[in-house]
Amino acid sequence: MDHIVLNVMDVDRSLDFYSGILGLKGERVEEFRSGAPGVPFASVRLNEHTLIDLFPIKPGEEIPLSVAEGIRGKVRGNLEHFCLVVEKGNFEESIAVLKERGVNIHRGPISRWGAQGRTMSIYFLDPDGNEVEIRAY
Repeated sequence: MDHIVLNVMDVDRSLDFYSGILGLKGERVEEFRSGAPGVPFASVRLNEHTLIDLFPIKPGEEIPLSVAEGIRGKVRGNLEHFCLVVEKGNFEESIAVLKERGVNIHRGPISRWGAQGRTMSIYFLDPDGNEVEIRAY
């Protein structure tokens, strides 16, 4: 696992919990707070290879699962998406297998930042509408 993304109502409260109580190191916190371009969330590091991203949402905001074709009225909960890592040599093969099995890749390949630096990612939905990311460093 590379990372999970949590929708949070208050990033500072979540940082206090994950950093202050659980002792996880904050990452890109100052860049997020300053509104730096390309940094829409703060993160905490779970281990050398895994992050928890804290994605801010507004109170009462519903986050539509707009990418889910045919799933009407579904709203994302607290988990925004999760990410799995494959070996670099298996990335294109993973894309081909997903397509062969009828899985719609709705985003990517696209360059992203992650727990181990810059990477290429693809995004798709599982049968319940949960968004899954696969990436290769």
